[in-house]
Amino acid sequence: MKHITLFLITIIFSVSSYSQGKIKEAEESLKKSKNTSSNSQTQTTYANNNSTSDGNFLTDVVGGLFVQLFAYTAYGIAIESPFETTHQASNAYLTKYPYKNTDKGNFSYNWDEDSEIFTTSISTRYIFETNRLYGNHLNADMRFFKRMGLELDYLQLWENSPNFGKNALAIYTALAKYNRVRTERFNGYWGLGAAYIDGDVDALGFTYGLGAEWFFGKPFSLECNFNQVLVNDNTVNKFNGLLNYHRKQYKFIGGYEHLKIGNVGFSNVSLGVGISL
Repeated sequence: MKHITLFLITIIFSVSSYSQGKIKEAEESLKKSKNTSSNSQTQTTYANNNSTSDGNFLTDVVGGLFVQLFAYTAYGIAIESPFETTHQASNAYLTKYPYKNTDKGNFSYNWDEDSEIFTTSISTRYIFETNRLYGNHLNADMRFFKRMGLELDYLQLWENSPNFGKNALAIYTALAKYNRVRTERFNGYWGLGAAYIDGDVDALGFTYGLGAEWFFGKPFSLECNFNQVLVNDNTVNKFNGLLNYHRKQYKFIGGYEHLKIGNVGFSNVSLGVGISL
């Protein structure tokens, strides 16, 4: 009887230790750093600079040159280098949607009947790790003025279990994008923005993203995206590796989506559809 009692107690404690669920655990890991901001104070010491004016002048000149060199290099990497201005991709136009009457992707070097100045692509993807842990990914991607873009993303997760009931978590992201690489078969972007995580976290954070799509052969394309949210001294990472099948203005999506919310990782299968407007 004593052994049976100990066995039952062990089972109860084992169940209770996992009764929180992955979503709840992820929320808790993000909340841990919410109120841990340091209160350290910095002290500034003012010194007499009259005797070192010549040295400061030289430092300012050399420092200014380094700042200009860094800014020039950063501009070339992030926006466009002087060597790229003569290439056709520098002035590439948006296409109405990929593979419309041609083998081109999102950009074309020539303006024709398939070109556009503003495009919008909307997609919805069902993601699931298990039959008890799943979600939906709704995305609106807008491109305009050849190089600029705006992406609105809504990720909703649900988790159901007989041990702890139901949990849910949603992440809202707005990303201002710059289409850095614009060729007829390959395009890449970087972006900056903000994200809001609801539920028990209830926090706003800074976000940045990187992504690319390769139109390797009609009607397919390979798409990869990475997005990181900085919130409460912690991070939320989203990575997508997707294979798209394009059919007129529609696309059918399949692939893999990895999430790391705080200390908790989620590995999901992703299936969905999209439409270009």
